[in-house]
Amino acid sequence: MATTNFSGDELEKQTVSIFQPYCFPDLTSGIHGQYTFISVLNSFLSITAFFGNALILIALYKESSLHPPSKVLLRNLATTDLGVGLFLQPLYAALLTTAVNEHSNVCHIVAVAVSITGSILCAVSLLTLTSISVDRLLALLLGLRYRQVVTLR
Repeated sequence: MATTNFSGDELEKQTVSIFQPYCFPDLTSGIHGQYTFISVLNSFLSITAFFGNALILIALYKESSLHPPSKVLLRNLATTDLGVGLFLQPLYAALLTTAVNEHSNVCHIVAVAVSITGSILCAVSLLTLTSISVDRLLALLLGLRYRQVVTLR
């Protein structure tokens, strides 16, 4: 069985991230102003996303008229969006800041963190939205039997 040895440069070329263009100063030299603006905007939107979703979670906690399974799905979606505001948007702002300041080693690490965090939160959010859609479809199809058929179990 033949084995192939890769040097560090060849292996680095194979593990290209979608965020790696941010980490190369040659590619981003003319757009540092735009990166700074987007970084500040993401920081502001991160704060509003955090507080908005925290208020939604508090409202769902106090609301008692919603069907418990629907309430759980809405809480899950708000929690996922809270994670975007709390983790992903600040990480993306940090990615842009490291790109502007040309810290390539830190930029690559933050790019991997943004990629992993974004993928996980996006997948959970899409699965939750799909579950909410199925829940609403069941509510339409089952009519009055919905509350007896769809339970937390």
